Amino acid sequence: MTLNQLKYVVALSRENSINEAAKKLFISQPTLTESLKSLEKELGFELFLRSKSGISPTAKGIEFLGYARSVLEQYEILDAKYIHKSNIKRTFQVSMQHYTFAVNAFIEVIHQYGMDEYEFGVYETTTYEVVENVKNHKSEIGVLYLNEFNRPVLEKIIREAGLSFTPLFECGIYAYMSKKNPLALRGEVTMEDLEGYPCLAFSQGDHNSFYFAEEVLSTYGYKRLVRVNDRATMLNLMVGIHGYTLCSGIICEDLNGGDYCAVKLKTEEKMQIGYLSRKDSSLSEIARKYITELSKYRDQVLG
Repeated sequence: MTLNQLKYVVALSRENSINEAAKKLFISQPTLTESLKSLEKELGFELFLRSKSGISPTAKGIEFLGYARSVLEQYEILDAKYIHKSNIKRTFQVSMQHYTFAVNAFIEVIHQYGMDEYEFGVYETTTYEVVENVKNHKSEIGVLYLNEFNRPVLEKIIREAGLSFTPLFECGIYAYMSKKNPLALRGEVTMEDLEGYPCLAFSQGDHNSFYFAEEVLSTYGYKRLVRVNDRATMLNLMVGIHGYTLCSGIICEDLNGGDYCAVKLKTEEKMQIGYLSRKDSSLSEIARKYITELSKYRDQVLG
């Protein structure tokens, strides 16, 4: 296996075409094809599926490409620093369920490290994608929660993906809503109190299993349920239809504004928020700093 072969397969994954990838690499199509066949023979499995419409990575190919991109990125940093004596931006990317505090921690890291040496990426996405992005090296860290209900299933998925889950803190459950909601002034609410209002839940796309839900009590028989795919829409619905969602109770008014509140839910349920990382990789300095920033929210946990 050579660096050139890694460059070739990454280019193939980008172009989804042997002909187009060969053009971008300034090599002949037969040379690229032969290099791919040689690498696949050495690995013992196919990296790409061929069809009339082009090529696409196999399941094993997706995993391999994640490692290949990581190796090439590290090589480029070494080459720039020690051979060509030039500067190259390092990358730091995080995937997360829709947590404002996790975004806020990311912002703090950007402020501390600046954008001259780093290229940053943050993805608020589905639970499934959080796992996949860390597994495939798209993100170094993934932020999500586990509880008694989803833990057996998600821990199996996390383990099979070659990842580990590290707990940060445990939270009680809160109903997050607009301050205009009639329940906003209550010190505590029950699920029965909330039945007259729409429950807002983040859509999980093709993986809308109860186990992938970002909200606890996902199997509860909600009379009114609205699924959304972004935080801004959810906040608008909290105002427009007095909707609510179930969350950790950690509020970041700097990002969401001061028009919302978290009301304690009367339940014994807890959620454990933590981060995903790859078992086969040590965390970068900036990733460790991000985790430190996340850990600071432990003091804001309301119970």
